[in-house]
Amino acid sequence: MCIAAWAWDCHPAHRLLLLFNRDEYHSRPTQPAQWWAPGEGSKEILGGRDELGGGTWMGCTRDGKFAFLTNVREPDSLIGAKTRGQLPVRFLQGSHGPLEYATEIAKEADQYNGFNLIVADVNSGTMVYISNRPRGDPVIQTVAPGLHVLSNAAIDSPWPKAVRLGQSFKRYMETHDDAEASLKQMVEGLMMDTIKPDRSMVPDTGVDPAWEYEKSSIFIDTAKGQAQYGTRSMVALAAKLDGEVTFYERYLENSLWKENLIQFQMEKAH
Repeated sequence: MCIAAWAWDCHPAHRLLLLFNRDEYHSRPTQPAQWWAPGEGSKEILGGRDELGGGTWMGCTRDGKFAFLTNVREPDSLIGAKTRGQLPVRFLQGSHGPLEYATEIAKEADQYNGFNLIVADVNSGTMVYISNRPRGDPVIQTVAPGLHVLSNAAIDSPWPKAVRLGQSFKRYMETHDDAEASLKQMVEGLMMDTIKPDRSMVPDTGVDPAWEYEKSSIFIDTAKGQAQYGTRSMVALAAKLDGEVTFYERYLENSLWKENLIQFQMEKAH
């Protein structure tokens, strides 16, 4: 289901500093983060890839585009819905800016199950949030500079796990000299948190309360019947003001945790 915390355009060294956990059934085939292109001759995306739907939950490009996605928790699913993982891909591949893209997606928002999507262009300094919930009334808003958290409700909603992550992220930013901050350290310190809130604090989303409780921690490790479910990958991404991007991923593969570290230099806007 995923959770993210990020600092946008409010740091002396970074334009964007992002932490992101992807939660999914362990059996769902997934490629770890790497450079890949959806089609022949298309622009490359850096990010993980869902082998089932072909999309991604988070990715970026060399020309300064970033996108990430969470599902909206709700009891009912739309039969025959479009794959939400294509929403980040289309933005990263296309020529539209964040606001233009969000406006386009709003026209077809009812064809998807509930989603929250963040799209950003570092070169233009624009970040936009779009959600297709509540139904029939898509939300589009520019994301202001500052610290933000997104889980499975609207941006900056005070779900216990979101509040907990937001507070720990804020403390980390205040107490660490960024020149010394390690992305791996941030993942291990903030994104592997298994503490659950009191059951009375768990949000009522219409799904089974026991299942909601199992997913109420930042890092999830549980099961539904025989199916293992939980945090499959954790990412820390840093985009510096000088254009250097560092992408650190800790991911689960064949029951083993592995690591990825990829760096690149963003292209300047022409």
